[in-house]
Amino acid sequence: MNAKRHVVIHPDLPSTAAAIAARLITAIIDAQAARGEASVVLTGGTLGIASLAQVAASPALSAVNWSRVNIYWGDERFVESGSADRNAVQAEVLLSVLDGHGLDRGRVHAMGSTDDFGTPEEAAVAYANVLADEASNEGTAGELPIFDVLMLGMGPDSHVASLFPDHAGAATTGAKVIGVHASPKPPPLRVSLSFEAINSARAVWLVVAGADKAPAAGVALGQTPVTRERVPASGVSGTTGTWWLLDAAAAALI
Repeated sequence: MNAKRHVVIHPDLPSTAAAIAARLITAIIDAQAARGEASVVLTGGTLGIASLAQVAASPALSAVNWSRVNIYWGDERFVESGSADRNAVQAEVLLSVLDGHGLDRGRVHAMGSTDDFGTPEEAAVAYANVLADEASNEGTAGELPIFDVLMLGMGPDSHVASLFPDHAGAATTGAKVIGVHASPKPPPLRVSLSFEAINSARAVWLVVAGADKAPAAGVALGQTPVTRERVPASGVSGTTGTWWLLDAAAAALI
């Protein structure tokens, strides 16, 4: 196994969500101790949102300076801004709580919706510009800010963010953010970080739960070489490490 790849297995979804929440709070505290602020990229999905709910309920919540946390998303459904399908809307389970703990909404960077843009590509360009602006504010070289932790779910087909197997987005190069059409999973229009942006993160966490994910996890973590175009989950890698945080059902075929 890749020395930078770590697999952590918990008994079930609730315990996995609780462990992810504790790990995320610790990572944010560590990042703030090192450089005064922290940046995280959030994900949706059942486990992703359950983990955010666990952060919101954590007694360690006040240990973080939430006014110095930058929040981004790995992908988003290109629908109306108030749609329950949007990851940013689902994340209010945490964000609304953090409003009472000093969260700076100016540091919360949601991807664009159909309220603001005509196409996913327009929303993707706008988000790429946001990332470049934040990188410039940080004094970071290049067009991406520092991502201390980038969280990803994984679908039963091995997709991450909105990069699907044998789909155009998984093969895209030279762009930080892409528009996605004809997504195999509805809704069909989406905006997503590319592999280039994802793999710039210091730590990438794949948060995965459920027996339906076991075959894809088994392939992505297996010894047989696969391509990221065919198995997108196999193609993500943080610069300091990649953590697979799974429940026992999802890890059954590893």
